[in-house]
Amino acid sequence: MTRLARSGVFAASVTPLRPDLTPDLEAIAPFLAFLAGRGCDGALLLGTTGEGPSFSVGERAAIWRAALQVRVRHPDFNLLAGTGTPSLSETIELTKLAFDLGYDGVVALPPYYFRAATDEGLFNWFQRVISSAVPADGLFFGYHFPGIAGIGFSLDLLARLKEAFPRQFAGIKDSSHDRAFGQALSRTFGGELVVFNGTDSDLAWALQNQAAGCITAAANLISPQLRQVYDLARNSSDSQSAQMRVTRQRQILERYSPFPPALKALLTRLHRQPRWPVRPPLVDISETDEERLAEEFSVP
Repeated sequence: MTRLARSGVFAASVTPLRPDLTPDLEAIAPFLAFLAGRGCDGALLLGTTGEGPSFSVGERAAIWRAALQVRVRHPDFNLLAGTGTPSLSETIELTKLAFDLGYDGVVALPPYYFRAATDEGLFNWFQRVISSAVPADGLFFGYHFPGIAGIGFSLDLLARLKEAFPRQFAGIKDSSHDRAFGQALSRTFGGELVVFNGTDSDLAWALQNQAAGCITAAANLISPQLRQVYDLARNSSDSQSAQMRVTRQRQILERYSPFPPALKALLTRLHRQPRWPVRPPLVDISETDEERLAEEFSVP
């Protein structure tokens, strides 16, 4: 269970779906192999980009099992499972399942329906999840995305969880797009808390502030460019030009949010992946927007 690369470039993977909106289980491992071949150290399955909240426990289990096949060709490819739900019992069940399947770690949102929850309530919630479902050598990452979830992790809550579970509470995925918060993480925890940045346009900056790497939606498309930024920054080389290219592509995608429909359209257009739909309440990108997006994204 200690095989997880605690740094690097991870994709917040899209979820392949069939036309009837059921998971396309046969397509999952080949798509992850595609990501592995383009510089990804691993992938997060069923996070926000993977439409995680749209799937039942049984569907998540089937998707996670199918993803394991990527290790036949890429044995070192790291797999993270998105397990957070508003339900304590369901989050425990999903987290335990992910580790039972052999996943390298889990990434969990706070119970996002309860937006007024206190730090005390959130600590009690996560304490029960980790105590009940995370093995002694398992790695649990909080998912800090208050712009979508409506609730996140305070520095005090992170410190308390790290003190209570120094081995199991490994760190967070920070998708807050908040540089002040990123700097506070660096000042408060240094390298003791593993931070995966979720904002492609801030990757070089985050690495300078002790982030371990990234887990991003855009990595489905631009992982070679993210890899270049990561490698240059980690080697103390000038990553400004590489970061500027990544920032431009991220900014284009942001004009066509939410990301899953846009990413799936571009994966088909640019990389000949099957055309996968999205589940409601998301809707597929319009033909007009798809044409415009593809044109903008393809310009060097």
